[in-house]
Amino acid sequence: PTEIKERRHWDISATERLDMLKKFVDFGLEHWGSDQQGVNTTRRFLLEWLSFLYRYVPVGVLEVVPQRMNDRPPRYVCRNDLETLMASDDCQDWIKISEMLLGPVPSDFKFLPKHKANSYASATNDRNSEVQG
Repeated sequence: PTEIKERRHWDISATERLDMLKKFVDFGLEHWGSDQQGVNTTRRFLLEWLSFLYRYVPVGVLEVVPQRMNDRPPRYVCRNDLETLMASDDCQDWIKISEMLLGPVPSDFKFLPKHKANSYASATNDRNSEVQG
């Protein structure tokens, strides 16, 4: 609400975003329990959420502020390693983030997002290729 009252843009740092994820994990463990089943359920919900969150482009790296809703996010250079990890569209990187918050995954753990969060193909794919992710 501060950015609305003050009419400014909030450049959320990678550590602030990680703190939000920590709160999400805390709430998940509180709700589902801290046993292995609760940790696994929390991890699954966290990974599904990360499959949406990786598309966030920090205000500090945007060329034009505010960005219009229908604009394709520009390519950008992340400001640190954590921001790079959070901006990755690779499921394995999302699993690394979950391991930072919930510990190592079980050896038989696999994750495939239930949806295709990206509404456009990457620049490296052809126009007719299916969107991955």
